[in-house]
Amino acid sequence: MPTFKQFPLADTAEGLTEADILSWHVKPGDTVTVNQIVVEIETAKAAVELPIPWAGVVTELHVEPGQTVEVGTPILTIDVDPGGAAAPAPAASPAVASAPAEEEEMKPLVGYGSKAVVTQRRARKGAAPAPAAAVAAPAPVAPAPVAPAAPAPRGGYVPLAKPPVRKLAKELGVDLHALTGTADGGVITRDDVHKAANGSAPPAAAASTVDSGYDPATRERRVPIKGVRKMTAAAMVQSAYTAPHVTEFLTIDVTPMMEFREKLKKSREFAGVKVTPLTFAAKAVCLAAKRTPDINAVWDEAAQEIVYKDYVHLGIAAATPRGLIVPKVRDADSLSLKELAGALTALTEVARQGKTSPADMANGTITITNVGVFGVDTGTPIINPGESAILCLGAIKDQPWVVDGEIKVRKVLQLSLSFDHRVVDGQQGSEFLADVGALLADPAMAMTY
Repeated sequence: MPTFKQFPLADTAEGLTEADILSWHVKPGDTVTVNQIVVEIETAKAAVELPIPWAGVVTELHVEPGQTVEVGTPILTIDVDPGGAAAPAPAASPAVASAPAEEEEMKPLVGYGSKAVVTQRRARKGAAPAPAAAVAAPAPVAPAPVAPAAPAPRGGYVPLAKPPVRKLAKELGVDLHALTGTADGGVITRDDVHKAANGSAPPAAAASTVDSGYDPATRERRVPIKGVRKMTAAAMVQSAYTAPHVTEFLTIDVTPMMEFREKLKKSREFAGVKVTPLTFAAKAVCLAAKRTPDINAVWDEAAQEIVYKDYVHLGIAAATPRGLIVPKVRDADSLSLKELAGALTALTEVARQGKTSPADMANGTITITNVGVFGVDTGTPIINPGESAILCLGAIKDQPWVVDGEIKVRKVLQLSLSFDHRVVDGQQGSEFLADVGALLADPAMAMTY
């Protein structure tokens, strides 16, 4: 007989209360195996793929992509015994019947952490508590209704597309339900969306203007505040109104650094290694932090203590299709220049794919943001909560510079440093910025640190 189980949204990060459904990897009627990825969700920090802990046949998807779901809410129903015998099973004794055999705790899986999925959380005001995972039915019955009920996917079809593609479709007013993906597995690509926007899609695509939030009458588009954007906004407001920010600026000649970079490109040791100005800045920050430990400390308001970190978990602000995120290079101070270059390259690639995990964005000690990649000279960055300083790199430009009493064209870079004045005094902030500037202006200075 069929045995139905409901798959609830799990807590993929400490304290997670809700997440957005990005895309389904399965549809009703599909057969799934244990640990198979069935859905991709977006939390306030990252996109996470969730595996299912059972094997069976998918009978129903309860939510559509784009919907926000509370942790513990069933999102999928699966028949774990689709080929079961039609004859009724032998009657069980009362003790056996009452045993929670089917309420087995889910094993720790990728994307789950060590917590059991069946948890109880405080319900929101005015909201009914989220239902727990359903138990096996004693007789062939339909899956238990889900509350709150979500609209069923159109025609049972859930379009498969990555987050950047979904964002592009919304911007261009393309209905993904009207498209057939050309990539493996029917996944919709950016090219598919562009072709649809150019008029090659079925007429049904025009109905997406309502879904995109665009109102032709007002010529305005409204987008819900959620996911990474919501988290970033809350963190920046908290930082701006909690830590007294001070920002200092320094303009330096980095011609020697750029010349050194060219030498490294030609060396056998750095063959195939991507060395950028950010790589040099990362190394400079790690070295300078050793001479000014205050810059790598943090103010603990609850304990009324200043916590000095004997390690550097270097945050790198990254602009992604999902918004601004700050993944960390763990123990960056223990890495060589070559190792830092490799770590930064890997970190950037993962961030652009939207696959940075919540754990990779936690517990940073100091951050670098590079606005120079956008051609911007400088900025006044906001410190990330839990840290005391953030360094901003501007664009490297050819500018007139006085060298030995003569004006010459040099490679010039502007740096800015924002720091928490509760932890870092003006002297320490100035010394740190001067050290970073000296290391970038003359990489050979690293030999003296």
